Amino acid sequence: MRSSTRLAPVRVGHDPLGRPPALLLLPAGIAVALLVIPLATMVAATNWGELGTELRSEPLRDALWLSLVTATVAMVVCLVLGLPLAWLLARVEFRGRAVLRATVTVPLVLPPVVAGVALRTAFGRTGFLGEPLLDVTGFSFPYTTWGVVLAHVFVSMPFVVIAIEGALRSADREYDAAAATLGATRWTTFRRVTVPLALPGILAGMVLGWARSLGEFGATITFNGNYPGTTQTMPTLIYVTRQSDQDAALALSLVMLVVSIGVLLALRERWLGTP
Repeated sequence: MRSSTRLAPVRVGHDPLGRPPALLLLPAGIAVALLVIPLATMVAATNWGELGTELRSEPLRDALWLSLVTATVAMVVCLVLGLPLAWLLARVEFRGRAVLRATVTVPLVLPPVVAGVALRTAFGRTGFLGEPLLDVTGFSFPYTTWGVVLAHVFVSMPFVVIAIEGALRSADREYDAAAATLGATRWTTFRRVTVPLALPGILAGMVLGWARSLGEFGATITFNGNYPGTTQTMPTLIYVTRQSDQDAALALSLVMLVVSIGVLLALRERWLGTP
């Protein structure tokens, strides 16, 4: 005769491990305040009448459209280039893999201005790659919309690669092995097994990279300047507007805050769900 053990129901708000210590709650509360108060005060300080005016302004529409388009194109490039790189780091054993991973993540810790300077030395009109490109095609990246895309790819690619590599590592490799035993090539396994299993993490990495690209400022303005309609994105517009009109800059910042919250809502199932 089997005996069953029933667990006592846990009351909502009751932690069987005891009350959280104040020594942990206090710094946690300070951390929340440090993050929330600046955003709340920015919203409170916004002139809502100015917001309506800015929303109807042509510079805002042009800058927001350019930001959305360049961030989206940059993410397409990051997917085409970053997904194979993430797969290589996650699935292939080779000498120097740790060095390659470290190299890929360097842009994460570079000051944005340094990233812009690095892009200029490589893709500027007299750069290592930019000069022969200009000689052969007559095209140069700096001060063009494609230069904005290039800057966004440079700063966003590490976020995308790291996120996708994590998703690929979390996908069980046994499925890849099973596909191989059935005669599937690595390319077929990649397309039909690996990517579908890791797809939620891949999409989350793309959204994260898109958000990083949307907020990019330092490398963009250093490499491309700030030309309305061509290289002026929302962050650069806010920067130049703040120098002459604080209320308008607050209104523009609120627009970016709303977009950022929208990105978080898009990721809620990935990061904000309950365990």
